[in-house]
Amino acid sequence: MGAVDLKGRDFLKLLDYTPEEIRYLVELAAAYKKKKHEGILHDDLRGKNVALIFEKTSTRTRCSFEVAAHDLGMGSTYLDPSASQISKKESIADTARVLSGMFDGIEYRGYGQEIVEELAKYASVPVWNGLTNEFHPTQMLADLLTIQECFGTFEGIKVAYMGDARYNMGNSWMVTCAKMGMEFAACAPESYWPDRDLVATCQELAKETGARIGFYEDAMEGVRGANVVYTDVWVSMGEPDEVWKERIDRLSPYQVNRKIMEQAGDGAVFMHCLPAYHDLKTQIGKEKGEQFGFTELEVTDEVFESECSVVFQEAENRMHTIKAVMAATLGAD
Repeated sequence: MGAVDLKGRDFLKLLDYTPEEIRYLVELAAAYKKKKHEGILHDDLRGKNVALIFEKTSTRTRCSFEVAAHDLGMGSTYLDPSASQISKKESIADTARVLSGMFDGIEYRGYGQEIVEELAKYASVPVWNGLTNEFHPTQMLADLLTIQECFGTFEGIKVAYMGDARYNMGNSWMVTCAKMGMEFAACAPESYWPDRDLVATCQELAKETGARIGFYEDAMEGVRGANVVYTDVWVSMGEPDEVWKERIDRLSPYQVNRKIMEQAGDGAVFMHCLPAYHDLKTQIGKEKGEQFGFTELEVTDEVFESECSVVFQEAENRMHTIKAVMAATLGAD
């Protein structure tokens, strides 16, 4: 790995990082994954502690940060929505300064990007974005590591993003492809495409890196020749019934199914940041399936459980890449 110094840096969005720095983090994650699988201790940050603020709950992000912190020798304190006064009784700026006096790093998972940006502004320790409405950078590193493991390169890789591309995952994939010189194809109704200003920013980046950015209302056209077919849930928890109905009606043509994977071509892999509505084996899936008459939503169970699906390899990689981010920004030897 090249000499890249990220000590003291925040990790808020990939727009803040150069392609070289992103590659460094992916390579560092691969090295940590190898050590983990070989049972080699790497507790280089003994004595340090991190705060994990979760205004939105999570399985993968919480477990990834906690296990990664433990492997690195650190303590971690989990603050759920009921255990933190952030933005309620205490301002974001005050929270940042209080936690900076007790912890060596702060993770935030929640709502607007402006919240994690303000935390970073007032914190005197590195702040890491575990997910906001606009960006999900730790997921992107995990996805890049997975692509590297599957294809050995980022060069010439096409990612077809299926469904609602307006929020954190669509935004983050467009940024990632622009940064890494890859091809991004958003397959969605036009009203579900990413923000125009962000599109313009990514198109400028693409001029430097050779990336290609495209938008397709025709799913079969957009997915043709894709190496990676990617999707996310169409509806977030807590959204009203009218949103469910609208999204199902508008996004059904973008469901990842056998025809879509065949159109992508030989060797294509299916990826999903999870959780996924690929069956009715969850409480919400069962309730909404009965209400709206579906058995599968953004991806069919056939594709999810197929050999082309790498979703659980991808999920494991969350831990290794988050470990790399914490180690690099906290200055592990």
